[in-house]
Amino acid sequence: MFKNKKLLITGGTGSFGNAVLRRFLNSDIKEIRIFSRDEKKQDDMRISYHNEKLKFFIGDVRNYESIRSAMEGVDYVFHAAALKQVPSCEFFPIEAVQTNIIGTENVLNAAIAACVKKVVVLSTDKAVYPINAMGMSKALMEKVMIAKSRTVEKRKIILCGTRYGNVIASRGSVIPLFIKQIEEGKPLTITDPNMTRFIMSLEDSIKLVLYAFENANPGDIFVQKAPGCTIGDLAIAIKELFKAKNEIKIIGTRHGEKLHETLLNREEMVRSEDLGDYFRIFPDSRDLNYNKYFIEGEEKISREDDYTSNNTYRLNIEEIKKNLLKVEYIQTELKRY
Repeated sequence: MFKNKKLLITGGTGSFGNAVLRRFLNSDIKEIRIFSRDEKKQDDMRISYHNEKLKFFIGDVRNYESIRSAMEGVDYVFHAAALKQVPSCEFFPIEAVQTNIIGTENVLNAAIAACVKKVVVLSTDKAVYPINAMGMSKALMEKVMIAKSRTVEKRKIILCGTRYGNVIASRGSVIPLFIKQIEEGKPLTITDPNMTRFIMSLEDSIKLVLYAFENANPGDIFVQKAPGCTIGDLAIAIKELFKAKNEIKIIGTRHGEKLHETLLNREEMVRSEDLGDYFRIFPDSRDLNYNKYFIEGEEKISREDDYTSNNTYRLNIEEIKKNLLKVEYIQTELKRY
């Protein structure tokens, strides 16, 4: 699907970008462009991969001109650039707005201007029933993509999205923290042992993006069905893998955190399609005829349930360990420990 094509990844120096490179750099793809503002990480990638297909562009999605120039001649875009840390976005919400919302509009406008064929924007479960600035900005990012998809012709460009939960050992996730605490002989700090989260690997996130890439219509958002686990069981699983004796310390739920995450709310379930391993959320087809909102409703909404980390398939401790052992980062840390 990428033969002789040019792919641009915004925020490409992150976990997702590196996973894409490992998957496609040695394939028949013509070029992969890494767009980010972190020159040190770009230099590290340049040295690590040392591949002529890999091109680097310094810039910021907040700056339309920088992303527009990087987009020239590109066929496809994976938009992964974002502010993702909940505390950072809570203290500096306007920064989340600038990157996650306005930055996304810049990427989409630049892609349209450059005649890009497809753009996949990456979202998060925190965009559903958002209670923190990061989730709110990601929710509006999705709305920007959907609104923009209505203004362009399908035959010219496809704008679509993906939404997924916690990626194992990704930047800012709790697993690297647990491992660091084990290595330093400190207690493993957990907020609430009954708190649940979706679990997926970086490879799963790539599969989801590729599935969206191959199957999307304008404005679609794809969700991968993912298992969940409690934070308490996750901590125990990591302790057992590392044969650690560290105590577990409960510190309480922090500001901006939910007890359970949601990948689809009941309103979205009404306009979604079950595709087996995935859900496709169709864009809201309503128009500005407000009369329909007050006269016509959908009884089905009252009967649907949200799709949450609490009602998805729950992994036990042994299943959590099996999933963790599939991840290269975990394998490396176990050898080093």
